[in-house]
Amino acid sequence: MRTAGIHHLTAIAGNPSRNLGFYTDVLGLRLVKRTVNFDDPASYHLYFGDNVGTPGSILTFFSWPGAARGTAGRAQVASVSFAVAVDSVNYWKQHLAERGMMIEESASRFGEAVVRFTDSDGLMLELIATSARGEVEPWGESPIPPEYSIRGFAAPTLEVGQPDLTEKLLTENLGFRFFGMEGNRRRYEAGEAGAASSRIDVLESEAPVARIAVGNVHHIAFRATDEAQQLRWREQLLQAGFGVSPVMDRNYFCSIYFRDPGSILFEIATDGPGFMIDETVDALGETLKLPAAYEPMRSEIEGVLPQLEAAALS
Repeated sequence: MRTAGIHHLTAIAGNPSRNLGFYTDVLGLRLVKRTVNFDDPASYHLYFGDNVGTPGSILTFFSWPGAARGTAGRAQVASVSFAVAVDSVNYWKQHLAERGMMIEESASRFGEAVVRFTDSDGLMLELIATSARGEVEPWGESPIPPEYSIRGFAAPTLEVGQPDLTEKLLTENLGFRFFGMEGNRRRYEAGEAGAASSRIDVLESEAPVARIAVGNVHHIAFRATDEAQQLRWREQLLQAGFGVSPVMDRNYFCSIYFRDPGSILFEIATDGPGFMIDETVDALGETLKLPAAYEPMRSEIEGVLPQLEAAALS
């Protein structure tokens, strides 16, 4: 079996309104779903992406106001990397500078320009200027002109101590192919060649283990076509010796979880049913959506959640 690539990334944020303001107003992503952490319904789970939340474009956040900041290091997804058009680097550098972002234009990576900066919680973000396809549906109300807009993910980085073990998992169990190597960085590609969200980088590191908290990625999810394929993957991973969770219904997709040999939390998520099962396309993200088990507690949950309004970075 071969995954088509990345389904979503989930990170940890502090203030949810500041998080909302950054990703909609600065990066031009759409809030496609506001719901709660299914394991902690007193906190938000916010989903950002393209116009409809296409797999490969979805960045989600658990929001825990007042929680401690995490630390960088190995055993984590070290950066969230987005695809942008090859000729958009100057636009993004100016756009980010105008909004007070400290930006770093790093050396090209596999021949592609890279612009690095952090979000309002210190999460490392990258814009990769790539000709690889970004299979997304543009959000018509984005403040970013469509020719410069984010086109989904592009090779986020896994920072690990033993890359050979992570490579074995990616290639033998998830269907990735080796793409190339630069220094201590290896790139892999899944699915149909040339899709930006089908790529992932593995960076060999001797850094101390990261502490996953605010400003870190919590987990990375890969795509399964449907629940039947997901179950086959679960059985395959169990036979390979991985500890895999039962299938969990997340309303908008089903999920299984396990850790890679470097202790990074991996998820395999189904492409469907998607975000339009409880909202129309035009209304995505406008109201708080709860799983059926929490609907009887709606008033109590709404009473403890902070008011959510896009806030300025300051």
